[in-house]
Parts: sequence; C-alpha cells; structure tokens
Amino acid sequence: MTATQSDSSPAVAVRLTGVEKTFPMRAGDPTIALTGIDLAIRPAEFVSLIGPSGCGKSTLLRIVGDLISPSSGTVEVNGKPAHQARLDRDYGMVFQAPVLFDWRTVEGNVRLPLEIMHIDRRERDRRAGEMLDLVELGGFLSHYPHQLSGGMQQRVAIARALVFQPAILLMDEPFGALDEMTRERLNAEVLRIWGQTGTTVLFVTHSIPEAVFLSTRVVVMSARPGRITKIVDIDLPQPRTEQTRETDRYFEFVTEVRESLRGRATASASRTRAEGGIG
Repeated sequence: MTATQSDSSPAVAVRLTGVEKTFPMRAGDPTIALTGIDLAIRPAEFVSLIGPSGCGKSTLLRIVGDLISPSSGTVEVNGKPAHQARLDRDYGMVFQAPVLFDWRTVEGNVRLPLEIMHIDRRERDRRAGEMLDLVELGGFLSHYPHQLSGGMQQRVAIARALVFQPAILLMDEPFGALDEMTRERLNAEVLRIWGQTGTTVLFVTHSIPEAVFLSTRVVVMSARPGRITKIVDIDLPQPRTEQTRETDRYFEFVTEVRESLRGRATASASRTRAEGGIG
C-alpha cells in the first residue's frame, strides 16, 4: 500500500497525512523542512526514522509529539488530534540529553511527572520503583545524576518517560552521545523494555545498524525537504540478541537501508513498502 492509499484500519497508533513543515526566515526564502509525509504506525510497533542530517527526522518526531505544529496536513494519535493526545499524556519523550535535575535523586527525577499529575505519594513511589527496576536501576534510587554514568542517566530518563504509562514513546537520538559498547547494551535494554511494556516506539537515529537492530520497520527519509522515500520491514526474529548482529539476514537489512539512503534499489526490495502505508 502506498502513502496515497487510504487505510481504514482502526488499529493505528499514529497517522500522518499530507504533513508539511516550513520554517519562515527573517531574510530570504522560507526553509521547507518536510513535505508530503504520509505514515501510519500500528500499536506496539517499533519504527525508526533515518536519513541525512537536516532531513527533518527530529522535526517529524516533534510534530508527532505536538511540540511543534505542521504547516499543513493532519496528525492523529490514538484516533485523536496530536494536541489532545499530548493533553491526555499519551506520550513519553526521551531526547539525546537526559535532562535530569541535579538536585533531585534518581527516584525523585522519575517521580516528577507523577507529582505534576498529583498522583498520591504511595502510588508515585510504587510506580517509580517499578520503572527503575524495569531499567535495572532499582539499587540507585537515592543516587544523584552526577553519580551515574551517561548510559545510566539515559536509563533514568527512559524510566521517567514510562512512569505515567504512555501509549507512545518518542525517542530522539537518545544514545547518540554514548560510546559504541554502551549504545549496544542500551539497544538491548530498550528492546527488552519495549517487549515488556508493549509501548509504541518512534525512534530517531543516524545509525543504520541501530535502526535495523531495534525496529520492526525503518522509515528512510530523503535530504531536505524531508520525504519518505522507502519503508523497510525488518522481519528479524524476536527476541534480538548480540547473535542477531552476526547473522547474514541482519547484514542484508543493513545493506538494504544503506542502499535506500543512497537512492539505490536492492535485491530485497520486495520486503519494502514505498511511501509509508500499512499493508
């Protein structure tokens, strides 16, 4: 199914239709960041956005999260406008920097969204403890961010994003600043958490191997103005492990995504769907 075809299925977590984003400039022509974006994401999918620097991946993520508005087109999340979905707290968000408060403990950082929501203290403590156990930081409740490694800080950020049980997790290059070994360990952690929670994940990355390892589908975008040029279905078996990275099938998908970024067809093109629909 192509992006121009209609998908009447109700089982869609995120639907973007005809989304465009233009940034006005004080001098000169406006910058067209995104054009003609049509994409549908099923509940509990793990979808990665990949493309050249400046192609609008993060802009698209922020449009889905209602952090910025599209210039045209529509965005629906769980069957409602993105703005209403944000008010209903359907989203959890994790960015490249953990953005933790230095004066709050690990537990205090994770509890913060629940405090804002006026959840009672006993429930706050229960959920914060549960999420920190989920990211395997249950023994660090009383630590402060400066006492943690970069990878541990990102796990705290993930726990905080999940603590109010969002339906959708938006992740904008959360591991881009980490060393390769830590990044690979956190990839495995994110997949484990995704498998346990059933959360829909929309993930931005510059790393082809990371996108292939994590995703059920990889959305390939063109240089600015960003368009969806191809969607690659990643049918690697679950659960994925370090051994997954050594298989021929994994390397085939890495090659397919790389060639798609270069605008070349591959022998496995039959596994892909162009232009963003759910088939």
